[in-house]
Amino acid sequence: MMGFDGPIRAIIIGARGGIGAAFVRAIHGAQPGNVVWATSRTGSGAPPEADRTVAVDITDEASIESLVNAATSAGLEPNLVLNCTGVLHTAEYGPERSWRHLDLNTMRSVFEVNAFGVGLLGKHLIPILPRAGRTVFGSLSARVGSIGDNRLGGWHSYRASKAAQNMLIKGLAIEASMRWKGLICVALHPGTVATALSDPFAARVPPEKLFTPDQSCAYLCSTIASLTPAATGGFYAWDGQPIEY
Repeated sequence: MMGFDGPIRAIIIGARGGIGAAFVRAIHGAQPGNVVWATSRTGSGAPPEADRTVAVDITDEASIESLVNAATSAGLEPNLVLNCTGVLHTAEYGPERSWRHLDLNTMRSVFEVNAFGVGLLGKHLIPILPRAGRTVFGSLSARVGSIGDNRLGGWHSYRASKAAQNMLIKGLAIEASMRWKGLICVALHPGTVATALSDPFAARVPPEKLFTPDQSCAYLCSTIASLTPAATGGFYAWDGQPIEY
């Protein structure tokens, strides 16, 4: 599964959401010996298949440090970290349709989750990955975060925060490659998935292009399996195709 020859020791960040939960179930059931730690902001709500659930708010560096301390104390040396968190809208705000709707507090909130938190995850979790063998640090991005692919404008905070995440992934990959030769550090586009994030906009998506969380997870597992360390720092879609930054 995902190109690993032996057991997977995974940490799934944001396992309460649809895609994160799908990864927990898929990895747990793939082969004997797989271990899956799941995180959510409250420490609850992850699938029961998780071997352990930990409360982690990726905008709170101390909670990420607590996760690392717990993993180290338990002897968990993860070879797979997947960040499945992200925010597009809340009850208080939605994606901006125009520059007239830009608001500093909204921008800050979106960037904290979609970009800043990803950098903090890399800072603390990449160092506990094994130096030898295949390792993966992946984070869910979005095609709309591609600067080269932006032809419609709008959704300013979401687009910009995902573009910032992509740059952080690129930078993390370059730095980590100096010591983690087998690391694949990538941004991943899961497609449009039927989750709470996309629900207000799902009616506009053709049915064949609206994936269930399990479908998206299966596609991304295949994409990850196809990647080698030469792909580190890249941005890849659910179908394995590279996306321009």
